[in-house]
Amino acid sequence: MTDKKIRVAVNGYGVIGKRVTDAVRLQPDMELVGVGDVVSDYRVKAAVVLGLPVYASLPEKVDEMKAAGIPVVGTLDDLLAQADVVVDCTPKGIGARNLERYRAAGVKALYQGGEEHSLTGHSFVAQANYETALGRDATRIVSCNTTSTVRTLTALRDAGLLKKARGVLVRRATDPWESDHSGIMNTVVPEPHIPSHQSVDTQTVVPDLDVVTIAAKAAHTQTHNHYWVVELTRPASREEVLEAFRAAPRIAFIRMSDGIVALNSTIELMKDLGRPRGDMWEVALWEDVLTVNGNELYYTYQVYNEAVVIPENVDAIRALAGTVRDGRESIRITDEALGVRHDFLAA
Repeated sequence: MTDKKIRVAVNGYGVIGKRVTDAVRLQPDMELVGVGDVVSDYRVKAAVVLGLPVYASLPEKVDEMKAAGIPVVGTLDDLLAQADVVVDCTPKGIGARNLERYRAAGVKALYQGGEEHSLTGHSFVAQANYETALGRDATRIVSCNTTSTVRTLTALRDAGLLKKARGVLVRRATDPWESDHSGIMNTVVPEPHIPSHQSVDTQTVVPDLDVVTIAAKAAHTQTHNHYWVVELTRPASREEVLEAFRAAPRIAFIRMSDGIVALNSTIELMKDLGRPRGDMWEVALWEDVLTVNGNELYYTYQVYNEAVVIPENVDAIRALAGTVRDGRESIRITDEALGVRHDFLAA
């Protein structure tokens, strides 16, 4: 790792952008140069209160943002001129239109899972393929569900246990902040295709995984819930499987015996632990539900959709910048700065 800090810009200060911003500011080897957006509502005004330099992502929005009382420092071009890496957290589809702009500015670019894999030709989960992103001009962080799938399945693969996996995803309907104007109520909406897109996306990171997912949207807004049936390469003990998960980064055990019996229990626990915004960066896996029967494994976990990809964004910044060559070292730095845990209730 070099002494020079990576200069990071964040374009889009929404659900992911504000969390990436906070995470970057905690890293010992990164410097946030500013955030870009086009809106003038409470989200961007909160960035001003926090003392963040705010830039207008579109020149035509400068006057509108200033009229709303936002002290706009400059335009996106001004922001990019200061950055080594830009993290694009704009809404789905907009990031793709920014690619040529980033290239013209000579800035490495990091995209979110709403964009297509073909945009960058590379998709990223730190523990699975960090080294393949080293020095690239751009990469894409896969979605929250795909991130969790890669984390847990590669933990089993790396222990020599994974043969094939079949998963069912119960997805939250929308982000909590949008609950007033979108989402579903009193119904469940199956995704129309099997496999659902999560397993296809997983194979953009780890092409040789034998994985199929089925998904449905449910009438809740906090976290996704996954159920997995895995065929192991051989009969294994329950403890052996648990040890494989313990050895992997960013998987944390929860237990029904501790009263964590539903999705809302873990959300409350994150608040009790003092997590910023109640965020959970880890995959929360129910230890006392996990069952092994010969060469068959059954387990369930939850995914906090607003936060689980934040550590991956931080690691991808280092990979693109090429300042840390070893993915395990980048994960260590990121997780130490954020306070990532392997067991939420261990002393």
